[in-house]
Amino acid sequence: MKIIIAGAYDIGTHLAKLLSRNNQDIVLIDEDEEKLANVSSEYDLMTINDSPSNIKTLRDAGAGKVDLFIAVTPDENLNMNSCIIAHALGAKRTVARIDNPELVAPEQQEFFKKLGIDSLIYPEMLAAKNIINGMKMSWVRQRWDILDGALVMLGIKLHETCDILNRPLKDVCTPEEPYHIVAIKRKDETIIPGGNDELKQLDLVYFITTKNFIPYIRKIVGKEHYVDVKNVMIMGGGKTAVRAAKMLPEYMEAKIIEQDPARCEYLNNVVDTDQVMVLNGDGRDISLLMEESIKNTQAFVATTGSTETNILACLAAKRLGVRKTVAMVENLDYINMAESLDIGTIVNKKILAASHIYQMMLDADVQNIRFLMNANADVVEFTAQQGSKATRKKVHDLNLPNGATIGGLVRNGVGQLVSGATQIEGGDIVVVYCHDVNLKKIETFFR
Repeated sequence: MKIIIAGAYDIGTHLAKLLSRNNQDIVLIDEDEEKLANVSSEYDLMTINDSPSNIKTLRDAGAGKVDLFIAVTPDENLNMNSCIIAHALGAKRTVARIDNPELVAPEQQEFFKKLGIDSLIYPEMLAAKNIINGMKMSWVRQRWDILDGALVMLGIKLHETCDILNRPLKDVCTPEEPYHIVAIKRKDETIIPGGNDELKQLDLVYFITTKNFIPYIRKIVGKEHYVDVKNVMIMGGGKTAVRAAKMLPEYMEAKIIEQDPARCEYLNNVVDTDQVMVLNGDGRDISLLMEESIKNTQAFVATTGSTETNILACLAAKRLGVRKTVAMVENLDYINMAESLDIGTIVNKKILAASHIYQMMLDADVQNIRFLMNANADVVEFTAQQGSKATRKKVHDLNLPNGATIGGLVRNGVGQLVSGATQIEGGDIVVVYCHDVNLKKIETFFR
């Protein structure tokens, strides 16, 4: 697949990293020569130092023959214009990063498709969805509902209260158990577990189960004492905070703490003031947090533009008794450090945007893909085609590449876990966890 990426910023460079793992034919265009030099030294791709809205540049880059043209510069107008030009030259699909939430309204999509922009990506909205999902269960680091909740993937940090520590998985994760463990993140290592592997304290473990067994998972990991999130404090009143406030479930209430008085006035005009209270102040001010009853708050979300501030604020909130903390970590170099500090859920909107775009490179009938930055892995939903390799043998005889494991499948809308004896059928939507493996190799099993 031939792909052009316009913009050598965080989203573009992370996309280059993801795509280069699968040996794609990638061209990266940017006006900053230094940014291009940094990327080309790490990844196998071609770079062009020029404006992505230059018609000659796009023609010379082969935009007329690309399968996917991705514009992810910080300039919304530049992204849309370059997509329109690339489409006119013959690009099969185009994606533009935008900053205006009004543009992603469903009724606008057909209009932009007629212009030549197939998909619009608004990173702040993706981040807000991730934050809300992270707060729905205070005891879970990450939650992903697969096909409207037919299956659920839970990323859970294990502590000494967990009932299944230090025992071989073949004894605690038998075919009779209503869950499947697809991966373990232990310090800097990602493990695709076998029957002899054991869970250890402070492991981040990825479970796949069905919705009705979530309480059972909560019990065995020793998280029943975690209270559900009803009251939330959000530090920082930027775009992500606004989107998150608009997505709050009805049973949650929030306080947004923002330093800028003018921004506070704006927030009061755009959020539901019956559900969200806007406070003018500094979210790092412990006395303010105490005055606003942080000890009765179940979740603290730090969304300022400063990664350091967000991490420190979450650490402070934890010391004040908040169980669930969520930090926006925009500096990629800080992600591992933030994880090691055990601050809670980490959200990086650029990685979320890159992961969202990443699925468009796949040829098979892929419903969804999620890049798990903590585990450096992908969770992918493949639709098994009738007669494909995956449907000819039972799971234990498929010989999937090392680093890939099947977590579950959805058949006729009903989720079910997978064992070695499971027979995949045509039309099944199969959830595959992939660590350090070329997704193209996995695709061949399902098409």
